[in-house]
Amino acid sequence: MLIPSIDLLGGRIVQLVQGEKLRLAFDDFEYWIEKFSRFPLVQLIDLDAAMRQGDNSDLVAQIARRLPCQAGGGIHSINRARQVLEAGAKRVILGSAFFSEPGQVNVEFASSLAAAVGAEQVVAGIDTKNGHIAVKGWKSQVALTPDDAIPQLNPHVAAFLYTHVDGEGLMQGFPIPAAERLRKLTRSQLIVAGGIRSQQEIDALEALGVDAVVGMAVYTNLLPV
Repeated sequence: MLIPSIDLLGGRIVQLVQGEKLRLAFDDFEYWIEKFSRFPLVQLIDLDAAMRQGDNSDLVAQIARRLPCQAGGGIHSINRARQVLEAGAKRVILGSAFFSEPGQVNVEFASSLAAAVGAEQVVAGIDTKNGHIAVKGWKSQVALTPDDAIPQLNPHVAAFLYTHVDGEGLMQGFPIPAAERLRKLTRSQLIVAGGIRSQQEIDALEALGVDAVVGMAVYTNLLPV
């Protein structure tokens, strides 16, 4: 399944390269909302909140009321997760909140969150740079790999979102062997992102039982939707 991505930064829809360099920016929200309205799931990320430089809460709420979204970016508490769900999101994505600096999975928080909002509404964001999990808007890393984290979070989430930050926005393709390895770690929904550029990749991932988030290839019309 292809899941289109809407990334918000400074009140606009954007596409960044590896989470840093601005490549594309759009103000025509109606066009993209209409374009994505036929998809069963859309990914909505507040990059300002993820980078701890403000937020786009009003925009998140406006879009989540109109599209079936899993929303993330800067969600660090049960209260904030509830707010995003109450604003209309179908599920919330949390990444940094699940990991502490020494390199541990915050299983206690994951369990409390699942009890509070329902595990079926929680997606664990496993963002990886050079093989290790990246946090705080991909500005820092912890001494954990996806292979360390996924088994510990399995009981507390409905899905895993693995972002291959090294390829994010580059449209050079996603490492399919990584998806094969991760698929063996969980029976939950597995979603991957980072560099996906073709329908052939999406089909190859689907054959593994893996869904694909696509951003840059959609916004540049390399992969028409």
